[in-house]
Amino acid sequence: MRDFMGNENGDWLDSYLFDKRVVVLRGPLDSELATRVASKLMTLDATGDEPVQLQLDSPGGPLEAAFSVIDVIDAMGIGVEVVCMGQVGSTAVAVAAVCEKRSTLAHAQFHLADPDIEIVGPSSRFETLLSHHRTSLAHFHERLAAAVGKSVEKVAEDCSRQCWMGAEEAVAYGIVDEVLAGRAQLRPLRPGRAAPGSGRFEQPGRR
Repeated sequence: MRDFMGNENGDWLDSYLFDKRVVVLRGPLDSELATRVASKLMTLDATGDEPVQLQLDSPGGPLEAAFSVIDVIDAMGIGVEVVCMGQVGSTAVAVAAVCEKRSTLAHAQFHLADPDIEIVGPSSRFETLLSHHRTSLAHFHERLAAAVGKSVEKVAEDCSRQCWMGAEEAVAYGIVDEVLAGRAQLRPLRPGRAAPGSGRFEQPGRR
């Protein structure tokens, strides 16, 4: 589907939000999505001093993909303000927790869980790959524990139990800091443009 300017809606909205210093992480956090999100964060870090808003709705994914995003957030010289929406699960919980300012919409759901084991390679390397996964998983627990202010043992146990939480429970656990009453703190569209598919236009100069 194309927007009113003839552009693909997804591409138009993605570019538009990027201009507003908004990065959307939506869907399974695989290596392709992680690379795209990390690249956008690094670009915004290099081209401005204002904080970046990360809008997060993801069930998580492989440890390596999550760490590639977390490492970029840790290294950035500007703040990353996450807004959690929809489902935030597994490794995506850690992505949210390491951000500087952490908010959630009221109906977001959080799934504290270890990521699935993905071992690809010859059987002769199985033990080596399994050992690597265990080391990465321990690092995941350590990084998440530091971000939420709990012991590594507590976080590892809760991930093993696959705990589901609502927004208020996520605040109490330390994953996020506040529940937003509405969508007011999501960065809005500029005047003079229409949201894709809305069929409505705002007149320039009006809010």
